[in-house]
Amino acid sequence: MKHLRTTAYSILTLGGATLGGLVLFTHRTARKVRAALPPSGSFVDLPGGRLHVREQGAGPVLLLVHGLGGQMGQFTYQVLEKLAADYRVVVVDRPGSGYSQRPASADLLSQADTLAALIDKLDLGRPLVVGHSLGGAVALALALNHPGRVAGLALVAPLSALPETVPPIFQRLMITSRWQQQLVAWTVATPLSMRRSPQVMKALFGPETPPHDYATRAGGMLSLQPAQFLATIADLEALPTYLPTLTARLPELQLPVRVLYGRHDAVLDWATNGRALVEQVDGATLQLVEGGHMLPITQPDLVARFIRGEVVGEEIEA
Repeated sequence: MKHLRTTAYSILTLGGATLGGLVLFTHRTARKVRAALPPSGSFVDLPGGRLHVREQGAGPVLLLVHGLGGQMGQFTYQVLEKLAADYRVVVVDRPGSGYSQRPASADLLSQADTLAALIDKLDLGRPLVVGHSLGGAVALALALNHPGRVAGLALVAPLSALPETVPPIFQRLMITSRWQQQLVAWTVATPLSMRRSPQVMKALFGPETPPHDYATRAGGMLSLQPAQFLATIADLEALPTYLPTLTARLPELQLPVRVLYGRHDAVLDWATNGRALVEQVDGATLQLVEGGHMLPITQPDLVARFIRGEVVGEEIEA
């Protein structure tokens, strides 16, 4: 965090022309990203903001919720098409991610409320909710606060416990001052993200290999937008306030819960977030497979089978 504060103050020492050049570069890059990756779905207006949603298929309903710093491309990359033959699959950009608006309040509970409103608006009934990473925490909040709207949970590498330290891949986002967040977002965040992309991808996907088309086909480039950079910071900031309370309520869950984790996940520890979760939920199950954190991208066939209810890995006793 000290390094990031130093970076923010260092930006202020730049000349006006350099500072203006960085802002212009950021603005132009965001515009090019949006032109290259336009919305692939439709927009739904809700009390909690405007959500970008994509639907495909018919049958029992699945609601897919992506993780921190991502967007629906993490599921539309391949998982969506593997499920749409047998299900009505609804994939959403979480508030502030991709092309969804982020209201002033968009913590875990508020995002869960927005998804509950989406379920009502689209007449989804009681879908099976699939959450990846931070999307898993949002799915848990949805099931706890709106149990009548959720048939069950299928969680892939879910965040369910507040980490003692922020994973290294996200530490650069720990900027507490609002003006520093805005300053970094509109000046150096985009060029630094572009320069650090290989290292970030290695940390995010390890020990698996990121696909060559992640930036385009999976929508990874959308994270270069200042608004998404700021939304990711806000998601991280809200976790200490809301996640411990959410975790304490896990025994209240009275619906089927299945968890899938990569044994070598380098972002979230499977025992802390997977085993500890199923130990608190009656009847919950945990499966371990060989792989890392980004299973929806690296192993879409396996994830689709898991969502369908198949046993795809080693079942771990709670």
